[in-house]
Amino acid sequence: MISTSGKLARLLLAMLLLSSAWAQRRRDPLNPIEADQLRDAAQDPAERLKLYILFARTRLTTLEQMRADPKITDRAQQTHDRLQDFLDVYDELNDNIDTFVGRKSDLRKPLKGVIEADNEFQAKLRALKSSADTNKDEAKQYDFLLSNVLDTIDSSVQEHRQLLSEQEEAAKHKKK
Repeated sequence: MISTSGKLARLLLAMLLLSSAWAQRRRDPLNPIEADQLRDAAQDPAERLKLYILFARTRLTTLEQMRADPKITDRAQQTHDRLQDFLDVYDELNDNIDTFVGRKSDLRKPLKGVIEADNEFQAKLRALKSSADTNKDEAKQYDFLLSNVLDTIDSSVQEHRQLLSEQEEAAKHKKK
């Protein structure tokens, strides 16, 4: 008979192995070159956010190119995967903004670029949503994720604009 502590130890080991397997299966949204570029820009909010915008834009361009390629046979799954890649990078962008806000960094200039990119991303993703409405069978595989991505960007646009407004107001008070 196995003791309670033995059962607990086996359960913890099983959970550890499962989480390790899941972590290995989930791939990093950044390639090694991108990770190196981010490491080089670790202390520069403007450069780092510019890089994340570039990486997110690249993910959307890849998605658009894949969707336009007539040779693609698993378009729905690849659309899902490319959307997930975009969302992972975009979430990292938002995490970095939060980090730099916590460090009291001046983000006024980089936030303007982020907001411009937000608007571009919204337009491209809404176009994808419109095209998905014409092919509902294919869209079933990525529609939920696409809705989440759009919701994330919509709320982020609001947050980014609010943060820019707050930082501009704080800068006015510092000058006085």
